[in-house]
Amino acid sequence: MPPTGERTLRADAQRNRDRLLEVAARAFAAGDDPTLEAIAREAGVGIGTLYRHFPTREALVEAAYRNELARLCDAAADLLATTDPARALRLWMDRFVDYMTTKRGMKGALHAVVASGGNPFAHSRDRMVEALDVLLRAGAEAGTLRPDADATDLLAGLSGVSLAAGDPAQRAQAGRLLDLLVDGLRFGTRQSP
Repeated sequence: MPPTGERTLRADAQRNRDRLLEVAARAFAAGDDPTLEAIAREAGVGIGTLYRHFPTREALVEAAYRNELARLCDAAADLLATTDPARALRLWMDRFVDYMTTKRGMKGALHAVVASGGNPFAHSRDRMVEALDVLLRAGAEAGTLRPDADATDLLAGLSGVSLAAGDPAQRAQAGRLLDLLVDGLRFGTRQSP
């Protein structure tokens, strides 16, 4: 369902928009300063199609960032539907580190959005806390995660892992740190070792 005030796109237009967002996120995350023409070309659409969806570079950057955030946050429910809560949380944590790596690569492009008066981060923290809360509550109800775990605290811990080991070359270390966080969240449950 599109946000209030937005029209529903035809299926082909939605595919084009989704492809543009995917290509843009990857290009901006690489730290490059890609041209809009290069993004359109890689997405397999014309520059006019890009401008119909995103009238400015800043609009494309902000939409790509928000799309990555939505993918991360929406993954919580999807993961819970396919695996146990503790495993779902651990998989979501991997996605969080990937998201933060992408966001770090987009830093220059996101600064340009902020400088032009946009605020791509307005609801980011709240959305992530909500996703984590869903995962933590499911784990507490299943008895596999501590019932006293706080989503805000966990987000701070995940942010710390991302800052300390968020570089792609540090992915193995990030995974070990995430495992430690999950082990801590299991401590004292009926499922703890």
